[in-house]
Amino acid sequence: MTLVQYGRCFNGIFIREVLRFVNQYGRFFAALVRPLVWLFIFAAGFRYVLGVSRIEPYDTYVLYEVYITPGLIGMIQLFNGMQSSLSMVYDREMGSMRTLMVSPFARWYLLTSKLLASVLVSILQVYAYLLIASLVFNLKIPVMGFFYIIPVLILTGMMLGSVGLLLSSLIRQLENFAGVMNFVIFPMFFASNALNPLWRIRESSVPLFYICAWNPFTHVIQLIRFALHGKFNLFSEAVLKFSVANPTVLQSLLIVIGFLILFLALAIYGYDPSRGVIARRGGPGGAA
Repeated sequence: MTLVQYGRCFNGIFIREVLRFVNQYGRFFAALVRPLVWLFIFAAGFRYVLGVSRIEPYDTYVLYEVYITPGLIGMIQLFNGMQSSLSMVYDREMGSMRTLMVSPFARWYLLTSKLLASVLVSILQVYAYLLIASLVFNLKIPVMGFFYIIPVLILTGMMLGSVGLLLSSLIRQLENFAGVMNFVIFPMFFASNALNPLWRIRESSVPLFYICAWNPFTHVIQLIRFALHGKFNLFSEAVLKFSVANPTVLQSLLIVIGFLILFLALAIYGYDPSRGVIARRGGPGGAA
């Protein structure tokens, strides 16, 4: 296989993902409505009650809607990753996944390309949300943050998408996957620093604090937060000062990369027709 052939393969997967996204325009609006409702109702109601004190990466005290914006961006990526994996369960039930899996390309490349294509689509949703939040809700985002956040969104989207990809390799029926999503999305989101800083969680519950501190979604939000405010500096002295209550950029980066490798490797193993979960179900088509 040549690089051109690999490029054509990824281009075909990406175009298919974009067409699926365009045809399911309700998915686009749902991805925007969900965080905007949180921003408009939840943040507006608690902006003065739950103001956040000065913590990294903020240089001063910030309003609550500024603090939760990285968490809402992570929510968009998390839901998109789960919905993209949900489509894989549907394709397996319909038998169309067999067409993809029997191609001469390596299975890891096909799954990674599918994952990356869905991440690129989710980035469009994130920028649409940021644009509306900035224009309509007067959310203050540094201009350079719109550029710094791109590589971070690719990395965090790949990690969150790999969670859904792993689940899609383990769950056979579409209905079961939709139910399991609720046991993954909501615990990951609420047991994190998306809505409250870790130091405040520790004041109310120490066990919950440690759950949030080791939740990979917490470190996804931490990377997004630093990048969005132009503080993604891996070479500063403060980066080497590891902290549980306030993770550094390097600390969160290593944790996100580690979980990405773990989840993606398990998902690729799960889709292996000779060794993984798919092998015990009769192949990519999902036959028993």
